[in-house]
Order: sequence, then structure tokens, then C-alpha cells
Amino acid sequence: MEASTTKRRKLDHTNGGPAYEATNSSISAMGASGASAFILETEELLKEIKLDYSKISSNVEDTLRQLKDVIEASAPHEPLPIGDVSAKFEKATRISIPYPDPQPAKDSPYKLSFDKPAQVNVTGSWVLKTNLKSQTDLAVDLIVEMPSSIFQEKDYLNLRYFYKRAYYLAYITADLRKTLGGAMDFAFDYLGGNVLLPVLVTRLKDGSKKTDTQRKLNPAIRIIPCAPEGHFPVTKLTAVGNAVRQGKSEGTEETRAPTPFYNTTLKAEGQFSSYLRLLHRAANSCPAFRDACVLGRIWLQQRGFGGSIRHGGFGHFEWAVLTALLLQSGGRKGEAVLSPSLHSTQLFKATLQYIASANLQKKLLVLGEEAPDLETLRQSLPVLFDTARDVNILYKMTPWSIALLTEHAKWSLSAINDSPLDQFETLFIVKADQPLQIFDFSLSVNLPASIEGIESAGRRGFVLDFSLKLYNTLKRALGERAELVHIDVPDTSSWSISAPSPKTKGKSLLVGIIVDPLKASQGREYGPPYEQKKEAARFREFWGEKADLWQFPDGNIVESLDWTEYSYLGFPGICEAIIRYILKLRLQVANGDLEFYGREVAKIMPVTPSDKSAFDAAKQAFEIIEHDIRDLQDLPLNVKQIAPICSDLRRTSVRIPEFNFRKPLAQPMEVVVSFEVCGKWPENLAAIQRAKVAFLLKIGSSLEETKEGVRTHIGLENAARDDENLAFLDVVYENGASFRLRVHSDLEEALLEKLTKDQTVERHVRTEAADLLASYRRMYTNLPLHNQTVTTFCTRFPALSPSIRLTKHWFNSHKLSYHFNEELIELFVLHAFLKPYPWQTPSSATTGFLRTLLLLSRWDWRDSPLIIDSSDSLSKSQRLEINTRLEAWRKIDPNMNRTVLFVATSHDVSGTAYTLRAPPKVVATRMTSLARSACKAVKDKAVDLNLRSLFQAPLHDYDVLLHLSPKALKEASGDDDAIAPRSRYKNLDVGAGAGVGKAALAPPLLEHPTRTLLRQLDSIYGSPLLFFHGGAEDMVVGCLWNPLLHRRTFTAHMPCSLRKSDGKDKNKDRDQGGEDELFEVNKDAILAEIARIGYDLIEKIELRGKG
Repeated sequence: MEASTTKRRKLDHTNGGPAYEATNSSISAMGASGASAFILETEELLKEIKLDYSKISSNVEDTLRQLKDVIEASAPHEPLPIGDVSAKFEKATRISIPYPDPQPAKDSPYKLSFDKPAQVNVTGSWVLKTNLKSQTDLAVDLIVEMPSSIFQEKDYLNLRYFYKRAYYLAYITADLRKTLGGAMDFAFDYLGGNVLLPVLVTRLKDGSKKTDTQRKLNPAIRIIPCAPEGHFPVTKLTAVGNAVRQGKSEGTEETRAPTPFYNTTLKAEGQFSSYLRLLHRAANSCPAFRDACVLGRIWLQQRGFGGSIRHGGFGHFEWAVLTALLLQSGGRKGEAVLSPSLHSTQLFKATLQYIASANLQKKLLVLGEEAPDLETLRQSLPVLFDTARDVNILYKMTPWSIALLTEHAKWSLSAINDSPLDQFETLFIVKADQPLQIFDFSLSVNLPASIEGIESAGRRGFVLDFSLKLYNTLKRALGERAELVHIDVPDTSSWSISAPSPKTKGKSLLVGIIVDPLKASQGREYGPPYEQKKEAARFREFWGEKADLWQFPDGNIVESLDWTEYSYLGFPGICEAIIRYILKLRLQVANGDLEFYGREVAKIMPVTPSDKSAFDAAKQAFEIIEHDIRDLQDLPLNVKQIAPICSDLRRTSVRIPEFNFRKPLAQPMEVVVSFEVCGKWPENLAAIQRAKVAFLLKIGSSLEETKEGVRTHIGLENAARDDENLAFLDVVYENGASFRLRVHSDLEEALLEKLTKDQTVERHVRTEAADLLASYRRMYTNLPLHNQTVTTFCTRFPALSPSIRLTKHWFNSHKLSYHFNEELIELFVLHAFLKPYPWQTPSSATTGFLRTLLLLSRWDWRDSPLIIDSSDSLSKSQRLEINTRLEAWRKIDPNMNRTVLFVATSHDVSGTAYTLRAPPKVVATRMTSLARSACKAVKDKAVDLNLRSLFQAPLHDYDVLLHLSPKALKEASGDDDAIAPRSRYKNLDVGAGAGVGKAALAPPLLEHPTRTLLRQLDSIYGSPLLFFHGGAEDMVVGCLWNPLLHRRTFTAHMPCSLRKSDGKDKNKDRDQGGEDELFEVNKDAILAEIARIGYDLIEKIELRGKG
């Protein structure tokens, strides 16, 4: 992060809470220019996103006035027994009174009455004017304060207040329907998902709205009955008090279970007006307060948070109240944490920092003066206590929602502190509530049919009570394996005023888990020592028969759990086994009530712990050849470095490197050998290449002489030029490990650089030298550094290797990998790990893969470079230079014929080392299109998405399909295990070793036969055809005809084989000899030639649309 000299105010931790340290946090985090850009972007966003009240306020005010007049005109009645008045009312009006469960008995001694409301006022976001255009739940809150005359002293007990509130709501509903039923629709809903607080939702009927725009901008009006301010005795409604004493065995004051949720709901019922005054004062004293609240609403909305319990219990209201309280308290000695002079972005970031650092999962925080006894606030719910109103602001939150909110705040602050990053998009634009992109492991749990033993006295509802038990059980069972456990509860829809109860959407809970990839894969888990009797007993009681004793070699005995039988399945299999066992044991949840998602990944591309063993074996084989080469004493120069440059040796190859004595690696692992600097290298490019060949021959002969069972083969490449690398050496060990060696000469780079700058030679010579220099640097400079970088991060991030392999498989499945270097795909995935915002670093292959697709779908490669700063070494000026270089490339090559993607890294700021001449623009566009389609499916279907569908590539997009012959490819590549036939020519007899497979004796191929065929076809027919192909297992090559090769008149240097067309060139001047004949691409001839070149490798050529 760039250094900053901005003055700061110190942080404080009064009452256990953090204080904010920054008068200018945006500048301190980003630097002056970054802060300015961020502020400009947020101001533009605020202009675009704010609701235009002038268009709809008049209609809404008219509706509110009508509602208020009807409510205030309702006729009062005397107290009547609750059973009689309920039955009479429901029979007369056909409106079901929305009593909370348990509903009052018919013989209950309570009486219900109705009187005119004390006041009817509008409150909430509509008054504060902080609504958004994009809100799906746009509503105006109309509070109806019930008069004190209808209540008694102990109505706070046993749901009595809520019974009276429900009747009051039903009574005014009847009057509203009678008067306004022709123009409005009426339905009941829960306020914030709280089953104790039904409200009436009114909306103009569809027929009375004229246009779609008016229909979208027609907000619902929620009529909310509330208690008089200060009506309930707060001393009786502390978090440790019990206010629900129903049943025959009520117990003593000490044994009654606390009802903190019920108690806080009661106290909050009388604070609507008080909080409205608080927010008005904050808006008047701080000009930026409203905009900061809008930014907070956007941030929460993008992360799926809202004021309802189902959406986390922390929405715009809670954000606004927290910001308002921090503007007047929360600091040292009661001082304000925030200054009213801060900008809206600074207020937003300060509130975000408070949430991130408050540790609300474990700490009890108090805002305001005269803090009460903290023991009276202790509860299982998160606590942020407002002393002025004696209310816990977070009473609707759950342990899992506060944990997720805190993590989101921390992730956002990490993005803010990452100065080169575009913070605006990660904070406000990217939709960050997609479960497949957040969680590594997901499952659904069916709700039990019976509530017996589950529902608590707190009256939060059966679903939340079961969810809390489920959360506590999973959290304890998974322990350090799970960094975060989140439960998504089903929503309740609004219901008809004549219906008895609401319908729950769905009958299952969705559980999302973020795992620690290192600890989640442990097969054996250790508990407390056997000597700690109480802890050990609790451990055995929780785990039942699964708990056993484990003795270490030093004699220590501990409680333990053995999950090693599931180790071959990786962390998903271990976690699934733990969850199935513990839920059946503790909550009696049967296996049929559980459904685990994401199992398709194992079928798409198995990622198992055994893969690590295969990569480790390849690494050990490399260490052996490195040691063997360094031990050679007869080389003319000492070896300086032996660097791997292949995906097998950085753990990112799609196919794991398996080999044995019968079947060596089909493609040798590539290695670069560098010798010490010496002045005896010839100062001629062609001579250097021949010196390299001599070195390789010497290494090969020395290895065969000194090491038993080693076979070497010299191979030629680029034989058409004498100034490019000519040869490589394949070294095959007896155990099947094979390597491909190339020699690196430092002098070669100096000669090529000199040639590119030599103005005395012709231009085409300098161009060829520049191309050779780019190839040289890629092979001998970039690839060794890339290999080292990726290997390092694969060790640091356990999920990086499987994520890269899965992403490569996606490129293979969609036939894109032919146009992309492996290293480029690896950089895409690495960037998703290094800059994971707005989330944490991926912990599984699935999240890493899906985050990479999101990156590709959002990357505007036409105007923006992709910068992977793996070493955090790029300065701001270097980043500006990279952007300037891209602009220069686009000016030089506006059609992007040479460079399409621009990808810069810490060790290569040129931006073209991995993308020069590949992929073409058509392929890059297809990559973006496929990534966007995949991300849309992830967003729309969430956990119901079958991940295998993301890897299914339709073939109808191609003009021509070349079907390859599996048998011919297998024979050509030497993959068959048949015994090699004997030849009558001694020098060609590879069957001398009886019983040895052909592949074990034949020299390795330069590359896979399909790749050789495609290179040949591309070099000849690359102009009329664009070829698409995946990996070695892909048996179909897709082809597209070049649409730019339209019919044309005959000229010299025609791009490909043409034939006469039926049309004439009518644009030719008649005075110059009439019309010329037109020529078109001779597709039949080209395809015939392709069939001839492919011979046995091509089994069939299919023309799409022609049979």
C-alpha cells in the first residue's frame, strides 16, 4: 500500500468496542488520486441508484392519507373475552386474526378491546429518503401507535401484548377492506420475519396502475401496530429475564429459561418514534449521513443482508442506527467515534471497520452513557446494546449471520486496503451472495416433522430454534475444520388475510461451510487428554461410540476420532461422514433428510489425496535427475541451475504424472539446464545452437555411462531455422520417469537484443529477431520464474492446484485450450486467489474455479490489462506504464490481430509474454461469452446447479467437425500396452526386450499427435479456418470458416484455395470492360486436403447442417 502522511485520530476500545482511527480513511487507504476516483465513482453511483421521490411521492401521500383517515375513524369497543370476540370477529369479517403460536385458548381470561390509535405516522427509509431504485421490497412503513387504554400492567407476560396487537391489526384491516377494498389488495406478513409481529401489507390493485413504470414504482405500504413509548417495564425485560411462563410447571425465578428475543421484541415495539428522532438528528447534524446510509444499504444488499431474520437480521435500519449512534458515542469517555464532518465514503468505511473489528460474535458491546449491569445483557444472541433506548440492536441476528457479516466486513476492508485494486466494483457492484462462490461445502437438512423438544420459550419460531441447535451441533462437530458455518432458513411469504397461517417456502435448511483446507482433510482428530476427566467425559458424551483412546509414542493418551476410512475422498468425504454421524446421533436426522451438493466435481475431474502422491513422485524424480546431472564430472562447464518448466512439476497438469517401468510418461517433463557464465560460447546464433546440441549429446552419453537403466534420445525441433533452438534431450529412467532437457545460453539473449536494435539490417530481420527474443525469454526466463511462482503458491494455497486443473479441464471441454498457453490459464486462476475480493481466498477447487470464471466474465480485455502482482512488487508507476503499453498496442493494432489479451506479471511487465498471437479475438470473445453464461447459471440455479453442465460444450456452433480416430491416435501416441513387434531391421527393432511394452522402449514423442496435426493444419489453412480443440482426450476438432473471406475478384496472393462463384462484380465500371468474375473459398477442396493430410487420424469430416 502506498505510504500516506494523512493525520489520524486514535482508535479506542471503550466498553469493549473499537473506535475509528481516520479523519480521512479513504485517502489513507488508497492515496489521494485513488480516493478521488473512488469518491467520484460513489457519487455517480448515488445519483444513479437513489429513488426519485418526486415521481411517486404524491400518489403515495394520497394513499397514506386515505389509510390514516380510515384507521383514525375506526369505532372503539369495550373489553370482551378473547375467545368470544375472536370467534365473533372472524365469523363476521372472514378475516383470520394473525395470533402468534400458541394461539390463545378459547377460555383464556384475557379481554380484548379497541380504541382509536394515539398517533399514525410514517417512519423508516421513506422519511429518511434512503430508498433505492433497485429495491425489490420497496415499502412505506406506517406505524399505528396503539393507545395505553387497551393494555394492562402485566401484558408483557405470556404473549398477552402480542395477542392484543394481532387483534388490533385485524380490526383495522376489516375497516380498511370495507372502505378501500375496491382499490387495494391486503395481505398479512411478518415484520422482519419475526413471528410475533404480523403486519398488514397494502398495495394498489393492478387494474388501477396504468404503465409498467408506475407498477414498478408503486411501493407497498406496511401498517405496523406498535406500543406506546416507554410502556413496558424495562427492568422486567432484561436479557436474563423470563416473560413467557405458560404451562403447569412454570418453575422458580431461578430455573425459568431466559427469553431475550421475546423481551427485546417487546421493548423495541415502543421505540419506533425514538429511533426516527435519532436518525433525523443524525441527518441534520451530519450532511453526509443519508448518503452513507445509502452506501451501506447497497453494500448489504449485494451481500444478501436485510432487516428480516431470514436475511441476517441486519439491514438498512440497523446500519443507519449504528452509524447514528457512532456519531454521538462509542469512543473514549463517551466521545463520538465518528465526526459529522466526514464524507459519506469515510462514514461508510468507518462503520464497516467498526463491524469488522468489534468481534460481535464473542463480545458484548454497549453504546451510550450509563451502561447497565453487563450480566443482565448476557445471552446467546449477538449484543450491541443501545443504552438510551434499552434495546439490543442486533436482537434479530443469529450466531451464523453475525459471523458472516463480520467476515464480509473484513473481506471488504482487505479490498479497501489493497490500494491498486478497483475497490468500487468489489464493494458495490459485484453480487457477493452466491453460495457456490462463497462456501466450499453445502448441504440441505430437512426440517423435522415434530416440534417436540425443539421449540424454546423465546418464541423465535420452530425453524430458528431447530436452526440454532443444528448450528451449535455442526460448529462443535467440525471444530477447526470449518472456518465458518452459515444456515439459510426458508422464507415465509405473505398470506391472505382470510388464511389462518403463512406458508413456509421450502421445508429444508441450506447449510454453507467455509473450510480450512489443511485441517479439514485430517483423518484423525484429537480431543482432550485422558487425564482431564471432565473434558474427556464431555467429549465422549458428545461423540458417543465414535470416541476412542489414542496413545502417542511418548505415552500420552488422548481422546480421538478416526475418520481415516474416508481420507481417500478428501475433505468433502470426511466432512460429509462427520455431519451424517453427528446429526443422526444428536438430532436424530436420518441420512435421507440430508442432501449434499457439489458431488459432481468428483465425476468431472477426480481430485483425490492420491494426486498429491503422484505429483510428489514426479518432484522426487526431478530431484534425482538434477542430482545425477550435477554429479557428472566430464561436462566442459559447471551446471548453474536446473529449472523445471512444465505443469507436471508445478502440480497443475490436468492428467496426473503417473509412470512405471512398463509405461513411462507419454510427454516428458520439460527442464532447462543453465551452465555457468563462460566467454568461450561462440558469438553467433547458429553456432550457439550447435554448441547446445553438443552439450546435450555429452549429457546423454555421460548419463548412460554412469547411471544404470537410463536411456537418452536426442530430438530435433525448429529444424527449418539455424538461429533458433535446434535440439532437446529426452532422458528416460528405468522407473518410467522421463525428462526433456534444453540448454540455456545467456549470450543468446544479448545477441538477439543487439540484432533487434541494429538499424543496419533489414526490417524483416529485426522483426524475426524480436520474435526469437520473445520466444527465448518465454522459454528460458519467464517459464522458470512462472514455475517457481506457481509452485510456491500451490504450497501456500492448498486449493490452488485442483482449481487450476479444474479450470484447465473447463478450457479443454469447450475446445479453447488449443489457443491458450497452460501458463496463461494458471495466471487466471492465480489472480482469483491473490485478489479474491469481495470474498476470502478460495479453500476448495470448486470455489476457485467459479471465482476464475467470474473474473473472466467481468474482465474487459479490450481496454484493461490483467495484472498479476504475485510478489507485491509493482509500483503505481509500473502499473500506469502497463496501462499505457496496452493503449499503445491498441493504437498500433486496433483490430487486435497480433495481441488480444494483455496479461502482465511481476517478472514480465511487457504484457505479451503469455499472449503474443494467441488467442485470436474470436476465441477470446468466446471465452468471455462462455464464462458469462456459466456465471449466470451459477447465479440463477445456486446449489441446484449441476456443475457438470458447465463442462458440456455444444457442437452446433461449429461449421465443420473433424472426428478423430481413437485407435489411430492411440497407436500414434504409443499409449497402447501391446508388446512391441520385432522388425527385420536391427536398428528399428524396439522389441529386443521381451515382454516389455512398446511405450517403454520407443522414444517419447515431440508432442501429442493431435497437436502436431493441428499445428500443420493451422499453418496451411489458418486463414480460411479457425480450429478449436481441447486436450488429448478430445476426439472432435471444431472448425469455423472465416467470415471475412467473402467473394472477391481474382488478384495475386489469394489467401487460400478459391473457385469461381456464380455471381459477378457489378460494382466494376462498365466503361472498363464490364463485370469481372468473382471467386469464393473452395471449401470442398480444402476439406479434401485436410482429409488427405490427416489420413488415418481423421475418421470422419462432418459438415454441420449438411449431414
